[in-house]
Amino acid sequence: MTRTGNDEHTGRPWRRPSTGRRRRPVAILIGLTLASGLLLTGCGAGESNGSSTDGSNKSGGRGFPQPAPNRTSGTSQGEQKDTPTGDASREFAPSPDYLSTFALDVDTASYGYARRALADGRLPDASTVRPEEFVNSFRQDYRRPDGNGFSVTVDGARTREKGWSLVRVGLATRDAAQSGERPPAALTFVIDISGSMGEPGRLDLAKDALGVMTDRLRDDDSIAVVTFSDEARTVLPMTRLGHHRGRIYSVIRGLEPTESTNLGAGVRTGYATAVEGLREGATNRVVLISDALANTGETDADAILENISTARREHGITLFGVGVGSEYGDALMERLADKGDGHTTYVSTLEDARKVFCEQLPQNIDLTARDAKAQVAFDPETVEQFRLIGYDDRQVADEDFRNDRVDGGEIGPGHTVTALYAVRTRPGASGHLATASVRWLDPDTRAPHEESGQLETGSLDKDLWTSSTRLQVDAVAAYFADDLRTGDDNRSPLPGALPLGELADRAHRVATAAEDKAVDDLADSVERASGLMG
Repeated sequence: MTRTGNDEHTGRPWRRPSTGRRRRPVAILIGLTLASGLLLTGCGAGESNGSSTDGSNKSGGRGFPQPAPNRTSGTSQGEQKDTPTGDASREFAPSPDYLSTFALDVDTASYGYARRALADGRLPDASTVRPEEFVNSFRQDYRRPDGNGFSVTVDGARTREKGWSLVRVGLATRDAAQSGERPPAALTFVIDISGSMGEPGRLDLAKDALGVMTDRLRDDDSIAVVTFSDEARTVLPMTRLGHHRGRIYSVIRGLEPTESTNLGAGVRTGYATAVEGLREGATNRVVLISDALANTGETDADAILENISTARREHGITLFGVGVGSEYGDALMERLADKGDGHTTYVSTLEDARKVFCEQLPQNIDLTARDAKAQVAFDPETVEQFRLIGYDDRQVADEDFRNDRVDGGEIGPGHTVTALYAVRTRPGASGHLATASVRWLDPDTRAPHEESGQLETGSLDKDLWTSSTRLQVDAVAAYFADDLRTGDDNRSPLPGALPLGELADRAHRVATAAEDKAVDDLADSVERASGLMG
């Protein structure tokens, strides 16, 4: 049973391991294999860089917590394919107190919408702030795997609050393939043309970005277009681009806002159109573009998705949600994408929209991993307390890490996933600190695979604000999100948090070191929030 309580530094609940629990023996763990996944290209590839704590065993020969013990997975194959790397010294499974398990998530809509709100001179509602989406909005330099599957990078640094560190778990898929190597795409665009989409920065952005994307797609790709306001209709059935680009441009130019928002009808018609135009051997995906302000027909995410469950389950058609608008139904869009086995992002500028449809959409329409989950096992001899920052809606029961019937996240090529933990080490602790594992299913065969990485206490010797630039960027994003959530559920600051004005100064310094416009934008957003909070 997990012990909980309020930390004397922060006043918020933390998981507190207990070293007095009797441990139970488990079988010695065996080797793993890497997954094979189908890749679809993006408009560019991420950077690659090595990590000193990437996937190697640095246990020093003593027993330490491992991921939840192996058991029947419940996969469609009915057997366990892989288990984490192990050796004879790993004699005990950990107490559940030392485990943290969550489904992977590459959504970024929360950060995009927060930036839009701040640019409009207002603070985002605390309930729409999801720290993991802030952190995952930025480029990482994790080593990419040589083949399909994931690399696992674990690192961290000391905060300026005594005993507390930030630990980072970084997962990366291989770079997206070149455009000539990918399978064809069959994309059904479900476009909101309700009256609210007439506001600048909504339908106009979508039309421009769709036009640019149509220029860049291949002749053997296909597009369908469904529009919805008070009702939905298919304005373009699934059409190969080939010699039909002119017809597609005409449909896009003709999109005009009108009447109310029957989002349920749009999603239902969109999936029906995608099933009718289903292409074997192609990537079939529904792309929903909306402000998600549903006010007509079915407005509940679960009810909407129940209507199209067959298309999702039998045909594997997943959902990519693109949010727009100063007023935006964040909760509904996030729920739709989560239950639709997909992802969400948010756009507010022409630059954002073109980036989404040129870079993010290619990464999000193909899969290299299904139902991906991560589990971090902390060592009770070195860790006193820990807390996962964000992923509140993505928590998975520890014992379900290897239950492949339990939903995880869908991940594409060129993606990275970052999870940050606030970790309090025991005084004088030295040695192994944590093992991070990722488990996923091959998107074609649904065979399970795993990979893992280790972290030693010695890797936390550096001060956070003199550590690697990318870790500092992640820290700024996490502290910023946590600050924006302080009005929600009486939250207290994370250990090592800086006053918002000081965090803005730190963000600008990090932006200069990163030479990355996205980090410049983050610094500007922190500064705006500091001014609004006073």
